[in-house]
Amino acid sequence: MSVGTLYRPMGQKELDLVAASGWKRLPPRLPEQPIFYPVTNLAYARQISLEWNVPAKGIGHVVRFDVDADYLKRFTVQNVGGPIHDELWVPAEELEEFNDHIVGHIVLEETHHK
Repeated sequence: MSVGTLYRPMGQKELDLVAASGWKRLPPRLPEQPIFYPVTNLAYARQISLEWNVPAKGIGHVVRFDVDADYLKRFTVQNVGGPIHDELWVPAEELEEFNDHIVGHIVLEETHHK
């Protein structure tokens, strides 16, 4: 099976939920968050962590995870700005199915502080 590697910037509460899952699942979205948007590269995830999570929450984390590449084909890469700003838009109601296609464990890649 081939995999695609994705990244997700997140705050401490979200990271705690990932850890509580045994590093196997991403937590459900909040009602006001209709889209789950993992990003396709570490540079973009790092930028979000440093520019949004750290100023807002004092800490930001970046996790990395692999997903079955055949499953990922159902999502179109969305560019939301510059050359590195590529992400997938996964409807919140599909996140459980998305989690079922994660291969291996979610890995804490980086932590950033104020």
